[in-house]
Amino acid sequence: MAPSLLRPTTQLSPEAALTLSQQAPTILRSSPSTVSSSALNALFASSEKPELWLQYENLILACLRTGDERSAHQCLERLVARFGPDNERVQALNGLVKEAEAKNNSELEAVLKEYDQILSENDTNIPIAKRRIALLRSMGRLSDAASALVQLLGFSPTDAEAWSELSDVYLSQGLYPQAIYAMEEVLVLAPNAWNVCHPTTAIARDLSPMLMQPVQIHARLGELHYMNATAPGAGSGSYQKSMAEAIKRFSRSIELCDDYLRGYYGLKLVSQRVLRDPGKPPVRSGDSEFALPDRSTIERLNELATAKLSEIVRRSTAQDRGWRGYSEAEIAAARELLSGDASASLAIKR
Repeated sequence: MAPSLLRPTTQLSPEAALTLSQQAPTILRSSPSTVSSSALNALFASSEKPELWLQYENLILACLRTGDERSAHQCLERLVARFGPDNERVQALNGLVKEAEAKNNSELEAVLKEYDQILSENDTNIPIAKRRIALLRSMGRLSDAASALVQLLGFSPTDAEAWSELSDVYLSQGLYPQAIYAMEEVLVLAPNAWNVCHPTTAIARDLSPMLMQPVQIHARLGELHYMNATAPGAGSGSYQKSMAEAIKRFSRSIELCDDYLRGYYGLKLVSQRVLRDPGKPPVRSGDSEFALPDRSTIERLNELATAKLSEIVRRSTAQDRGWRGYSEAEIAAARELLSGDASASLAIKR
């Protein structure tokens, strides 16, 4: 069944995006080519449905991903005719189309200058500010992208998705403590939102053509703490604190979501690393608020993660009902992690 045009297209697979883009000519033929923005004319015309404009936006994203620039332009022209060229969201869509059509770095620089010009006239144009950040990232200018995100958060400090984006930019630069801090801000701003999208979440909702993957906030924090603990040059104190935090975050992620493969994978990875690292024994419980659990607890957590991962891999591979939502890449990664564990290997074969 074809995916709905009323749902976000940023998480679609290439196959699903292609299916949507192939529908574009039919949808454009069956939809009105122009809709007047005049309130008087609207009295004599058929009622305008807001879903139509959302369809056009999603079609633009799908068509740009699949190279159908002609249909993307037709959708854009209809949005411009309805909302005007100065509409902030239309400006961002127009910039996105130009980015997709750019053949070289000089053409991307020209688009970047257009963004700078628009922001010089209105520095609170958030859709354009986010498009500019996405363009800077795609051009490899990570420091500039981080600075732009900090500036954006200066006048929009409650933008949880911008904090998530900043965390990912810091991660790309190997700045793990900063990435952790930014992701903790996401958790503060959205404590009841158990998942976010990574990477480039903030930009995704505002017209990014990139493919997003949903990730639990707690699991993402666990991953960041694990990377910080195992980074070259990490001291013993930092290792203990980060590993303890990673265990807590992964444990919380599977508490919030049953059968969450990424959470069990992280818990298995961290507990296995701690058990196999005799050079860094756990800190005594009275020494730190962030002390690692005792060895018996870590062993139990490792056994729990191993058993659950084995079940997920076995039942997903068998295509059991209710166990078919995992991606092939996730299952392959879990199988590889478990491959060195004899008990896990036996559990998978059963």
